Amino acid sequence: MPIKDRLHRSELAVPGSNPRMLEKAPTLGADIVFMDLEDAVAPADKEQARKNVIHALLHHDWSRCAVSVRINALDTHYCYRDIVDIVEQAGKHLDTLLVPKVNTPADIYFVATLLSQIETLKGLKPIGIHALIETARGMANVEDIAATCPERMEALVFGVADFAASTQARVTHMGGANVDYAVLTHAEGGGRERHWNDQWHYAQARLVGGMFRTHAGDMGQAQPGGEGPPGDGDEPGLLQDVAEGFLVPGVLVLAPLSEVVVDVVHPGVAPLRVEIARHAGGGYVGEMAVLSQEPRSASLLAKADVRVLAIGQREFEEILRERPDASLAVIRELCTRLRNM
Repeated sequence: MPIKDRLHRSELAVPGSNPRMLEKAPTLGADIVFMDLEDAVAPADKEQARKNVIHALLHHDWSRCAVSVRINALDTHYCYRDIVDIVEQAGKHLDTLLVPKVNTPADIYFVATLLSQIETLKGLKPIGIHALIETARGMANVEDIAATCPERMEALVFGVADFAASTQARVTHMGGANVDYAVLTHAEGGGRERHWNDQWHYAQARLVGGMFRTHAGDMGQAQPGGEGPPGDGDEPGLLQDVAEGFLVPGVLVLAPLSEVVVDVVHPGVAPLRVEIARHAGGGYVGEMAVLSQEPRSASLLAKADVRVLAIGQREFEEILRERPDASLAVIRELCTRLRNM
């Protein structure tokens, strides 16, 4: 079955043709490292890259992250050897396969069938599947793809660059906005305002809709995600904004393509983060953990500079004993918050 609680805020892509990067990758702090045999590897290097990946799986320490391999597309002759050689020789160290250019459910069934046969032969635990949706045909079939092999399907990933090529979209840089994709406001005061739109919003929404329709109430099984933030890794503010923006439509995964962005993205994309409430000044938080003496169930994110008074469990209990009105206020506030959840 898919791993429901696999931490999946970030993926670090590492070319299978670069042994030094493969050795360094497990130490860089990404939740998932995927070793790439597809776009990052030239045709002449495919065979050696596959050997490099097998060596990396067998000889490096992957205990601090999940590990995946992006195989070559199913319409190439490299694909079946990627699956057979890697899973047979090093499958016990592999968490998932990232399948590129998934167009139909049949693509997932092909990979799943090979995996099942090898797992039975080698006595391996089931290996999950991440499906990369990056063509117009794949997007048209995304709901059916999401429903395919639920015992393996862990994530859908939106490959914006190849999707843009597939749809002949006009782009200025990968995953970014185009100034011409905009709307004009009504003419007021003799002029109109121009507002940029997100040309990838529809594709993201389709991805989210497919996953939620198929895995309603069990989103831990399958997480829609995005491949690559726009811009460069030296713009922490931009990356933070992109991470927050991906959360709004329900996209839970941001897949940075460089080690530089891992530390920037993780604070912005908490695992399966859900906004519970917003509090203005003068309020209080954390009372449930203090009263129940259990770990906190939520985190507080300050949107601006704040001054905080920390009250420990003993002090809080003394206040409640000495001030019945305070106890009543806390009970009322708890009731209001529970009703609004």
